[in-house]
Amino acid sequence: MNPYLAALMATTVATGTMIVSVSSHWLLAWAALELNTMAILPLLTQTHSPRTAEAATKYFLIQTAASTTLLFSSTTNAWFTGQWSISQLTTDPTNTMMALALLMKLGMAPLHAWLPEVMQGTSTTMSLVIATWQKIAPFLLLYTISHNTYTTMLLPIALLSTTLGGWGGLNQTQIRKMMAFSSIAHLGWAIATLTFNPALPLLALTMYFIMTTNFFSLVLTTSTKTIKDSASSWSSSPHTTLLMLLSLLSLGGLPPLSGFMPKMLIMKELIEVNLTFTATAMAMTSLLSLAFYVRLAYSTSLTLAPTTPTTKMEWRLAPESHTIHTAATTTMTAMLLPLTPIIIPY
Repeated sequence: MNPYLAALMATTVATGTMIVSVSSHWLLAWAALELNTMAILPLLTQTHSPRTAEAATKYFLIQTAASTTLLFSSTTNAWFTGQWSISQLTTDPTNTMMALALLMKLGMAPLHAWLPEVMQGTSTTMSLVIATWQKIAPFLLLYTISHNTYTTMLLPIALLSTTLGGWGGLNQTQIRKMMAFSSIAHLGWAIATLTFNPALPLLALTMYFIMTTNFFSLVLTTSTKTIKDSASSWSSSPHTTLLMLLSLLSLGGLPPLSGFMPKMLIMKELIEVNLTFTATAMAMTSLLSLAFYVRLAYSTSLTLAPTTPTTKMEWRLAPESHTIHTAATTTMTAMLLPLTPIIIPY
């Protein structure tokens, strides 16, 4: 793709998300979501192949269906209430339809089947964009209507997402598909406390973005696409595999790494509102996600593929350079847990 055209499309994607973040009218938010979707499709198909075309088509159809549902529910709400304001979504049917449309855009269970296929069909960089940036706009809208959304609807979806996200990732050998199921599970944690403590979902989403960006940047450095590839990455970049180990364990939520912080605070909040069973169930389902993180970490850091004596010296011949954002996200992925006492009062 022409670099100027790619820059234009990327700017349009960013603009669409920013318009959603500042809009208070449903039609403006819907138009910005459509702008975002239309602009990212050429970026998904930068590498011309049947797989990328299939991924872009699936992404387009899912986003179109979700946007149509969003427009229908907002129009119905305006018909009944005379209000187009995003915060005035007060009728029950439109509230439910709107939440389901946004959950479909986020790729959450049970509307999640498109996300692993799309992320596997695109490049690693675009998989990162879909797993992070493309979640911002629908999550902000879901955050805005959370005061009208039923906890009895969001909690089962959160628990189902953490379960299916962990369960689905167990059988994967492709890293991008694995990270897609990781995304589903993390967003399940993010929406668990959306209706009674909206600050925690923002923290959980921010931490997920940091950890996922860090992991994908390390994957791009080592050109790793499958678990089998990760076993041979040690010979060319031993220190990168160590950083990847920290990133994976942080994604799994193990203390004393940063990924433990949002899970601990979310479980604390659930227990305080007498949802101890839900907190326990989500903690148990997070073990499913931890299983495939540890499997990938074991393959990356603790095993070595069959090699000749010369290949073990590749790290001396081809040193790779890390970007500043890799260093920054690695630091935040590993060392933010001590800041938890500052966050707890809020």
